[in-house]
Amino acid sequence: MSLSKLKAGVAKRAGSGAGALGRLDVEVREDRGSVVLEGRVPTWELKMELGWYAAGFGYKGVVNDVEVPDGKGGLLGDERLEAPPPAAGGDRPLEGAAFDAVVVGGGVVGCAIARELARWRISVLLLEKEEDVAVHASSRNDGMIHDGFAARPGTKKAAYNVRGNRLWEPLARELGIAFERPGSLIVYRSAASRAAYPLMAARAAENGVDGWEYWSRKRLLAEEPNAADDQHGGFFLPSAGIVSPYRATVALAESAVLNGVRVALGACALGFGMEDGRIASVRTNLGDVRAGVVVNAAGGWADAVAGFAGDRFFSLHQRRGVDMILDQGAGAFLNHIMSRPALAVANRRTKGGGLVKTIEGNVLVGPTASEAPGRESYPTTVAELRELERHFKLNKRLSPSMAITYFAGVRACTYEEDFVVERSARVRNLVHAAGIQSPGLASAPAIAEDVARLAVEALSETRRVVPNPSFDPVRKASPELRRLPLEERAALIARNPSYGRIVCRCEEVSEGEIRDALRSPLPVGSLDSVKRRARPGMGRCHGGFCTPRVMEIVADELGMDLCEVTKKGPGSRVALGETKAGREGGAR
Repeated sequence: MSLSKLKAGVAKRAGSGAGALGRLDVEVREDRGSVVLEGRVPTWELKMELGWYAAGFGYKGVVNDVEVPDGKGGLLGDERLEAPPPAAGGDRPLEGAAFDAVVVGGGVVGCAIARELARWRISVLLLEKEEDVAVHASSRNDGMIHDGFAARPGTKKAAYNVRGNRLWEPLARELGIAFERPGSLIVYRSAASRAAYPLMAARAAENGVDGWEYWSRKRLLAEEPNAADDQHGGFFLPSAGIVSPYRATVALAESAVLNGVRVALGACALGFGMEDGRIASVRTNLGDVRAGVVVNAAGGWADAVAGFAGDRFFSLHQRRGVDMILDQGAGAFLNHIMSRPALAVANRRTKGGGLVKTIEGNVLVGPTASEAPGRESYPTTVAELRELERHFKLNKRLSPSMAITYFAGVRACTYEEDFVVERSARVRNLVHAAGIQSPGLASAPAIAEDVARLAVEALSETRRVVPNPSFDPVRKASPELRRLPLEERAALIARNPSYGRIVCRCEEVSEGEIRDALRSPLPVGSLDSVKRRARPGMGRCHGGFCTPRVMEIVADELGMDLCEVTKKGPGSRVALGETKAGREGGAR
């Protein structure tokens, strides 16, 4: 590390990026092993460049507090963690409670950690600020369980990716969710590009990837009959898998609840009470909670949560990605995950996107990748959708006309572009699982194992911790009608006729499946939470036909008025009142 060299390099880059504004001053300083950047620059791109440049100097982390004016008197990316709207009556159900372990964040990583902690005889609380788990990055991704080839060798990403990939198949069996390994095919752009095969094989070997193959042009066409004519063979990685990311997260959370974990939804961590260099309590909008150990798995807000404890040794930046979803019929034309990166993976911060067949049979096209402020900013633009169209060159049968919708996600990245999985060096009872961008879904089971171990180590410094002999890894999943053979469907409907009443025709979802979702071990009640569990409304019509009936079932199951049903929790009621014709007794 050379602070003087870093300062000189930052000054040069800041000055050259100032343009007509003249030379800019950006302060660079060390802070307990990390480097801190402060000052002001005119563009978000320059802020990113300075952060990445500083990351190359070997510090523990980069804290990028450089400001960027938004042209409206404010600052780009100047966001504050805000609690959800208060519950009716201002209830504080967590006030005064005490838990051995508190996990902050209900994404796939946080839910996996909570489930791993349930293997120990300790009390565990999972805090999630939204009305359900898997609301942000854990549902806004392509569901790919990466093979581990793309991660830079020697990084935590590479190690956790490969290990997590191996864990997902047995974990999916325990959770009762679908998992498949279609494999990932990197298509060569030209005859000359095939010369990269030895280098690609060496990288896969270095990362410990479970198998790879060279496919000739003939082999590729045999495996992918609809592949474009301009392909020149490919590099195949058979271990790449697919899973439903939101269903996986829900299943992990339900398994944790079944094993004694308490999940508090709509519960936002707002600060820590510190005593003698340790976290004594977690301040939330639902009350203050005593904590023996705290796990920071707060996704896009993990750096802010670290700051609550005075341990913000890293900053997160946001990488937006947009995906296009093709109708289920498109899945018949694609057998494997396919991509054709423009540059060598080693020289990129992202993998470039491609075509991914989902576990439900749709095809996802994308994602894009762009650096932009906004921890929870999900609009899509015409330019991003146009950018996705290049991936259709991989397959002759797929086309943009098959699209049924688009969505955006935000990846929470450190400037080192690697995961932060470690005990805090400053706070003895704090463990970080931060900067978990792609391949975070693939890595989640492995990260959870290590973070749970670190949390138990921290907790063991103040009390004895023993295994939980009653931990049951098996979650009994509700039946999914469309996946059952006809004989099993008939038997199920004979036992419970509600499974024979189809509510969502696009996805073939029955009333029985919707009621099962509402009776989840993790109580839910919004349309979106039911959608994540049973998929009504995920088809081509986007709930145009089934939404009223789903609302009726929700209202009936939960004993509420139809007008109390929400799309995604407080403040999102679907119906504000009855029409005149709908009121008992007619018009009034």
